Amino acid sequence: MLRFPCPAVRPVRALPLLTLLLLAAPGDAQQGLKVYISVDLEGVAGVVTPDQLGPSGFEYQRFREFQTAEVNAAIAAAREAGATEILVSDSHGNGENLLMEKLPADIQLVRAWPRPLAMMQGIDDSFDAVLLLGYHASTGNPRGVRAHTMSSASFTGIRLNGRAIPEAGISAAIAGDFGVPVVMLSGDDAIAEEATALLGPIETAVTKWSYGYHSARTLMPDAVNALIRERVKAALGRLASFKPFRVEGPVTLDLSFKNYMPVEVLAYLPNVERVDSHTVRFVGKDMTEVSKFMEFVTNYRIDLAP
Repeated sequence: MLRFPCPAVRPVRALPLLTLLLLAAPGDAQQGLKVYISVDLEGVAGVVTPDQLGPSGFEYQRFREFQTAEVNAAIAAAREAGATEILVSDSHGNGENLLMEKLPADIQLVRAWPRPLAMMQGIDDSFDAVLLLGYHASTGNPRGVRAHTMSSASFTGIRLNGRAIPEAGISAAIAGDFGVPVVMLSGDDAIAEEATALLGPIETAVTKWSYGYHSARTLMPDAVNALIRERVKAALGRLASFKPFRVEGPVTLDLSFKNYMPVEVLAYLPNVERVDSHTVRFVGKDMTEVSKFMEFVTNYRIDLAP
């Protein structure tokens, strides 16, 4: 069960455009929306193995095209719904996957690592909505295509306040720190189920149905692009019905590793507790602090240069 400590009294923050949203006629586009799009690759149509996921894969270049097309479908739909500012976060692998020359000239793009807010770098309380594209199931899910959480090579589980959580939940919780709701997600059927169980009835675009870690039945790219446009417009059309996913602080993060040594060494830090042979615990005041700790864990090496 996700444990939410009693929240401290917070200053009231006005949600962007809330008054306009409540007064607008049904079906009207909400002009002036600011939309954040976080993009992974495992959940893109047709992705099933490492052949599509990194520079060494023989299909990677083609699937960068498909990933970029899915982002463009979301951008087009967001604009039809009234978005005038859009920030896209390239959040897979090296963070250099999206083809910049095929994105609209008037958006902005977050690339590469490290970055304090990870897959949500650049989010703040000026945004109205978050879209999560190409996302995948958590490492504890036996059904998802390429299911993992943050690092398939290192982690066997991530928990926030005692509850196992997928990357979509981490992204939603970071956005929640700034009062911004996740309203739409695309990916396989496994992450669609996980996300709606955690975040409520957000709009989902199921790109494929998992048969296993490395197999799926998939829609074709053009069909997925059309579906993404439909679900983005539906989500932004009922924006007032969504609430931010808030994990009130202090936030307890449990990181479980495949190997012993990272756990042993991280426990040398005074603010890190070794819970068992494979797990460390960090308590942050909020998700922003927790995100910075996770970025430290996943990026620090003694030989970092320059």
